[in-house]
Amino acid sequence: MKRVIIVEDDRNLNQGLCLALEDQELQIVPCSDLKSARKQLADGAADLVLLDINLPDGSGLELLREIKTGEEPTPVILLTANDTEMDVVMGLEHGADDYITKPFSLAILRARVNAQLRRELARVSKTSVIEIDDYRFNFEHMAFYHANIPVELSKTEQKLLRLLVENRGTTLNRAVLLDRIWSDGADYVDENTLSVTVKRLRDKLNAARYIKTVYGLGYVWVVKQDE
Repeated sequence: MKRVIIVEDDRNLNQGLCLALEDQELQIVPCSDLKSARKQLADGAADLVLLDINLPDGSGLELLREIKTGEEPTPVILLTANDTEMDVVMGLEHGADDYITKPFSLAILRARVNAQLRRELARVSKTSVIEIDDYRFNFEHMAFYHANIPVELSKTEQKLLRLLVENRGTTLNRAVLLDRIWSDGADYVDENTLSVTVKRLRDKLNAARYIKTVYGLGYVWVVKQDE
């Protein structure tokens, strides 16, 4: 499931964007200011951010700069009423992947959102092999190795592992992990299920030094100082 964060202070427009992009393959996260957007980005990786420039607690360009200078830059589409040539150039120079001026067609917005998600999927698939010390994880071919020895992982364990290693160094909230891993809306899953899955993954990979529990918060794949 792809996670899309919408940062727009106009409540009606924000709700309209959520409805327009509603899809079983997308998790839409609405935010009304920079503070809430930063919290959502800290809680878990996003696949795309729709970002207004004029926000009540600052400029969206500040958040754009933070996103693009992070370890895992996320695609950003700017949504703004600022439609002069200079505004467009400034947004693109700050690293925006696309720029849509208000008012805009929701059909065009959906098309551009889908285009960005396709590009991001293509980018991720090219980097689907992750090597960390004596670990090698190939998510595309579902092949996982520790010290060149293959390790069999369930689909759930693979989802958990990918979230941890793609966000290594960042503590992932338990609620976020539950939502991202068990996103099919099947049976109710409690936090004990997550704890058991983490322990199973940790044991299979012999990764007690890497997969750490941050008590009261969640889990993190620790980044070693020499990595």
